[in-house]
Amino acid sequence: MIRIFMLLAAPLILAGLSPEAVAQERKLRLSEQFVQTNLQEAANQIKYLESQIEESDIPTTFQNGKHVNWGTSWWCSGFYPGTALYLYEATGDDGLLAIAKSKLRYLEKEKANTGTHDLGFMLFCSFGNALRLTGDSSAYVPVLATGAASLASRFNQNTKTIRSWDGGKNWDGQPWQYPVIIDNMMNLEFLTQASKLTGKVVFADIAKTHANTTMKNHFRKDYSSYHVVDYRVEDGSVVARKTAQGAFDESAWARGQAWALYGYTMMFRETGDKRYLKQARKIAAFYLNHPNLPADLVPYWDMNQDRLETDSKYYAQRNLRDASTAAIVASALLELSDYVKSNKEIKWYIAKAEDMLMSLSKAPYKAAYKSNGGFILEHSVGSIPHKTEVDVPLTYADYYYVEALLRYKRLLDGLSVL
Repeated sequence: MIRIFMLLAAPLILAGLSPEAVAQERKLRLSEQFVQTNLQEAANQIKYLESQIEESDIPTTFQNGKHVNWGTSWWCSGFYPGTALYLYEATGDDGLLAIAKSKLRYLEKEKANTGTHDLGFMLFCSFGNALRLTGDSSAYVPVLATGAASLASRFNQNTKTIRSWDGGKNWDGQPWQYPVIIDNMMNLEFLTQASKLTGKVVFADIAKTHANTTMKNHFRKDYSSYHVVDYRVEDGSVVARKTAQGAFDESAWARGQAWALYGYTMMFRETGDKRYLKQARKIAAFYLNHPNLPADLVPYWDMNQDRLETDSKYYAQRNLRDASTAAIVASALLELSDYVKSNKEIKWYIAKAEDMLMSLSKAPYKAAYKSNGGFILEHSVGSIPHKTEVDVPLTYADYYYVEALLRYKRLLDGLSVL
């Protein structure tokens, strides 16, 4: 996502060198024109999207010729205004700031929503970016402070985690006891930043405790992540390790690996704890070295989809790609490149992120102007098991794609990613 305050310093990485020399040292392959062109085209596309919807709409996707709006309480509601804010940052176009602000008026009420673990996505991608770019603390800090308290209310001392879903059943038809999904790692940045905004140490403590518990229980020996870990609330013991959106329980659901990589990279930035850096590097190695990663680096929706049997109900969808995962991973790798010391490793992460951005910035993944309902990217997958948002544009794919471009622009300017 973004950051309002930084714990780790972010100066020019190679002090004393010009931006051009820094870029040359990093072996950057994408040009300033490439980045600016794609950011401007993204801005044009989002402005077109806005012209096609009502002011109160916060669209998640575009299906069957219609924009789909799940409402402000849906976990994706912060991405559209967040994308508009990122593009305002990139272009200086006040019209994009106006789009974002118009959505924030409808979204603000979610600050009191204690029924979701996704307030980081919902409020920090939107109001956090608004605070960072406008500096209007009187308008945005109270929203963020209240929202962080709402998120923190879902933390349980026995499990040492933030609860994901309330109710529901797993694939075996059994009720979840205390499910925690890897996606939760992405909402911890909200708590660490809110801790700095409010001075409430408890928010940061909850984030670190959740990250530590997840690191202990969510990962296999190869550093792939389970989607869901179900806990026994009485004592915090693990009941089961499952998936909800992957191909099968022991598969590596692609976007889950992206959440994990991004989450632990971010937690190292926020805390300086080297355990998180090690975890991020191991996750990156698993992902980038995976034999099923396609040549264009836009992954299949599940990294083990090739193991689906012909009688599987997901077999027909086995080769669908997920552009959202590539966008998230590209952004995470660019940040991770700032924190490792080996030049070889730095260049590896940057080169892979560049390859992903090049793939996403052209057909079949990048949509033509005024097509795709106004969304920037095509061919993402929400949840095949739930038969929702299958091979469609998704608002969070756009958000992380634009974020990755902005991060790369900072590299071109000779700066650290953040």
